[in-house]
Amino acid sequence: MSEFIYRYVPGRRPETLLLLHGTGGNETDLLAIGAAVLPGAGLLSPRGRVIENGMPRFFRRFAEGVFDVEDVKERAAELGEFVREQAREHGFDADRVMALGYSNGANIAAAMLLTGVARFPRAVLMRAMVPLEPESLPDLAGTEVLLATGLYDPMATAEQTRRLSELLESAGAKVTEHAEGSGHEMTQGDIEAAARWLARK
Repeated sequence: MSEFIYRYVPGRRPETLLLLHGTGGNETDLLAIGAAVLPGAGLLSPRGRVIENGMPRFFRRFAEGVFDVEDVKERAAELGEFVREQAREHGFDADRVMALGYSNGANIAAAMLLTGVARFPRAVLMRAMVPLEPESLPDLAGTEVLLATGLYDPMATAEQTRRLSELLESAGAKVTEHAEGSGHEMTQGDIEAAARWLARK
């Protein structure tokens, strides 16, 4: 898994945040946000390995909102192995890794959950869509998910949010929704909501 370009920032608390950028982002995009939403946590931030028109992504798509499902599954498994490898290398607890993803990064985090590749104790998915409809659902009991949505988002629509929430809850996850009066962009309100949600005991 050394093919991933990534940043790792050691933490002073037992949790590690897996930071997953949106299309065209990179491994530095979410570092400051990760440090703000869960101060003291370790930060693991890989760069997506799929290139679309020069922009890094975490999986292929055929068109906007039309995903290559087989590639989604393969990339989710690959990312899960990367996290486990980094836990061994850097000495953090793989069972205490929590995800924070935006847009394409939120979609791959959702795919990791829905395919059973990862059972994050908590995951913040900002502007997420349904990455795939799994043939069978994993057991996500004990997983909590914050879906941060934009009321005027033309891509991660209310219908997408509803279906993703249904899938996660059917698998046993506890889902909380937070809506901003915005489009697809991440807002300061999203960051503050994520910080409050992650700070809960």
